[in-house]
Amino acid sequence: MLSQHYPVSTTCAVLDLATSSYYRRAAPSKVADDSLCRAIKVIAGQYPTYGSRRITAQLALMPYQLRVGRNRVRRLMAEMNLLRKTRRGRSTTNSRHGYRRYPNLVKGKTASRPNEIWAADITYIRLRSRDVYLAIVMDVFTRAIRGWHLSHSLGQGLTLSALHMALGKHGAPAIHHSDQGGQYAAQAYVQQLQAAGTQISMAAAGKPSENGFVERVIRTIKEEEVYLSEYQTLADARQQLGHFIDKVYGRERIHSALGYLTPDRFEAQW
Repeated sequence: MLSQHYPVSTTCAVLDLATSSYYRRAAPSKVADDSLCRAIKVIAGQYPTYGSRRITAQLALMPYQLRVGRNRVRRLMAEMNLLRKTRRGRSTTNSRHGYRRYPNLVKGKTASRPNEIWAADITYIRLRSRDVYLAIVMDVFTRAIRGWHLSHSLGQGLTLSALHMALGKHGAPAIHHSDQGGQYAAQAYVQQLQAAGTQISMAAAGKPSENGFVERVIRTIKEEEVYLSEYQTLADARQQLGHFIDKVYGRERIHSALGYLTPDRFEAQW
């Protein structure tokens, strides 16, 4: 290097450069819009409901490793008509029953470890000729889906099957949180939780926001799998949902709340 033989000031004077330019790091080359658009389209194709925030985070990961600003990503997504639109669903909660109701034990509480708080809920899924129902149980700390079940019936067997899967694979949580629907307040469901030593928590009637953890997971399942598929039968829906829940959601999809890690990787690192 010239600086090993000549003073920096002399070298810069000969080259007609400011002395400060020697110490300034070269700025990284800017990614061209066309290359960035191609990468955005690939990610949006894999995760159709990713917003600009998650796509920006995904671009920084392998195989892209592109460091770009969110505003630029959002502008390009708008130009390509890739900014997501939301859809509204309908309620599957029936709180008109004679079972005991439990207080909300998680209001204002932040989960600090896996299996501290599980949250459960039900949603409907449309087949060609009828609705079927999906029950899920999720871990609030890791966002992982611990158990799920799909059924033609909205009866107690739906939620009990999802709970049995969760308990069988992951043990018991400290707290189980749900809405006040009859499927969760029913004696058989409550007895399962009590036998496992789990405290029971319920959102206040008419306040779905108090079960917002699982509401967001259901929205993700709907937007990124259900709305993009045409299930022919219950078996078809069960197979495709199983692939999405176990592989895509658990091991591939990054979560902003988890530091842009997948649930499986976040829990493994914890």
